[in-house]
Amino acid sequence: MFDLDRWQEIYHVLSKNVLRTILTAFGVFWGMFMLVILMGSGNGLQTGVMGSFGSFATNSFFMWGQSTSMPYQGFRKGQQVVFTNGDTEALKRELTSAVVIAPKRQLGGYRSSSYVTRGKNSGNSFGVSGDVPEIMTISPKKITAGRWINNKDLEDKRKVAVIGSRVRDVLFETNENPIGEYINISGIYFMVIGVHDLEFTSGHNERDLESIITPLTTFQRAFNQGERVGWYSIMAKPEFTAGEVEKEARAILKKRHNIHPEDPRAIGGWNADTEFQKISGLFSAINVLVWIVGIGTLLAGIIGVSNIMLIVVKERTKEIGIRKAIGATPFTIVSQIILEAIILTGIAGYLGLSAGVALLDLVNSMMGEGGGMFRNPTIDLQTALIFLSIIVFSGGLAGIIPSTRAAAVNPIIALRSE
Repeated sequence: MFDLDRWQEIYHVLSKNVLRTILTAFGVFWGMFMLVILMGSGNGLQTGVMGSFGSFATNSFFMWGQSTSMPYQGFRKGQQVVFTNGDTEALKRELTSAVVIAPKRQLGGYRSSSYVTRGKNSGNSFGVSGDVPEIMTISPKKITAGRWINNKDLEDKRKVAVIGSRVRDVLFETNENPIGEYINISGIYFMVIGVHDLEFTSGHNERDLESIITPLTTFQRAFNQGERVGWYSIMAKPEFTAGEVEKEARAILKKRHNIHPEDPRAIGGWNADTEFQKISGLFSAINVLVWIVGIGTLLAGIIGVSNIMLIVVKERTKEIGIRKAIGATPFTIVSQIILEAIILTGIAGYLGLSAGVALLDLVNSMMGEGGGMFRNPTIDLQTALIFLSIIVFSGGLAGIIPSTRAAAVNPIIALRSE
């Protein structure tokens, strides 16, 4: 099986003109290197972007009231839509395709900040909101101390709060336990019952670390909000899509608020499932493009190998003639040339694969645990094996034309050539 003479001959052929062999192999090396880098970078970007969803429920959506853009049933356009607790009860009663319906309201409106104090410490960049326990199902938070709000807090309208880790850092001393202590929010005291942190870090969600969450019922009473609700976070049951549930929820709310059924502006919304599918489709297209560019670059290197092998066969015409004259079969000649091409492309491809993986690993280690929207740029073992299989197959293809040319050499004519 192992023919030492054959391997010595392959070594002799490849080392006879070292510069030419290196330049030929570099085309394959570079093609494989670029394919690995492109694929790994695409994976890193995809991991980062998809990771920004973290444990967030992608089969969910959000809705909030805006102003109407169409008159309807005697109401002029431009009417402000304000959700209330009555809408919450209607959704829970009629929207049977939803598994979670979580109303929310924020002091001052979305992304607004409030002034919060505790003794001599204070902060004016904290977001204060009223929530329900179920929001944890849609947008999970890591509770690092204490507990999350519960239904008893809502029923009794308890003045309790779960604070973000940055709120704790600003209002409390280092190593001080905030649980059971009181903070002042716009002149009203709330007892801290928990501290939350991020389940994942993606840049855009870091403001959650500066949030203060209270029971919605307490929030509505304490800050004179009446029964008003800012927006809804709704998660669909597994057998329904978020789009289907959103359409049904909009219809229920439009009917309750006398909004024209075709009014596109009255109720604002953001569908996580739709956005997730868009991003997934985008990365599928990127992966296809990466393969096309990478394989194209690799193919250029393989063509270079084939051309050089043709030149080598031309230079070895007399040698091949002597082999055939002393009894070498066409199969022996063909297999020799193909094996030389496979060895050349295989070694170059493996080095390109190794260099690409090493560079991705270096970048990954330099980025550390974070990385934001670019995280863990790697390729898996299966992909690496596919790359190596492509290299071996391509090496065989690169040697076919030169080997058939060699097999067709007439030994008499070859021996006469100089």
